[in-house]
Amino acid sequence: MTMRIPTDDPEDRERGLAAAATALRRGQLVGLPLDTAYGIAADAFSERGILALRTAKGRPDLAVPVMVPRIATVAGVAQADEAARALMRDFWPGPLTLVLRAQPTLAWILADAADRIAVRMPLHPVALELLARTGPLGVVGATPGATDPDAAYPAALAAHLTVLLDGGVLPAGPSSTVVDCTGPAPVLVRPGPLRPADLQATCPDLVVPELSVPPAPVDDPAPSPPTDGGEHGGDRARA
Repeated sequence: MTMRIPTDDPEDRERGLAAAATALRRGQLVGLPLDTAYGIAADAFSERGILALRTAKGRPDLAVPVMVPRIATVAGVAQADEAARALMRDFWPGPLTLVLRAQPTLAWILADAADRIAVRMPLHPVALELLARTGPLGVVGATPGATDPDAAYPAALAAHLTVLLDGGVLPAGPSSTVVDCTGPAPVLVRPGPLRPADLQATCPDLVVPELSVPPAPVDDPAPSPPTDGGEHGGDRARA
């Protein structure tokens, strides 16, 4: 049975964060608020946890984005050049997802076939506080379009959670902006809340193509890396 813990009261919040951190260390799943959507989290380094996450979503091949508590953490999971680091400094925490090369020394099951992972530092304080206790988490979106926990976690999905950190109703908003930093120059691969002009002020080399991709659903807090065929967004990239 899922332990649902509110996070508005400081004592409840502390109890919830402690319970969630313990569950994640055991390879279990946790529901948590992520800016404009709810997500499902597992320890990024736990094969058991990531497999449980994919089972919960019914997607054994689901690519799983990584969320980090601070910029310094990225060096342990991915390779970031100066352009990527500049974007992190100016736009994290916040609605910017970066597609990076995974560290080749890591033995985990999150990177795609081209050894890429999507990385983000969320803005929601509960998510950041949990990440500060656990380190990197693999996080995918809960139910598409849902900004409150009751809609985000129907019974079939909630059954997979050990702990649910209840952040109440979240403000609706667009999914994160996505920049691919794995090529010769950074490329905007999905528009979002951040203006391309602002991104280019930090990263003048950023390529902003004319994108025909429709806006991603609001439950997509950090999409997976693009597929080898170059597709961005859609079900495979939903997370």
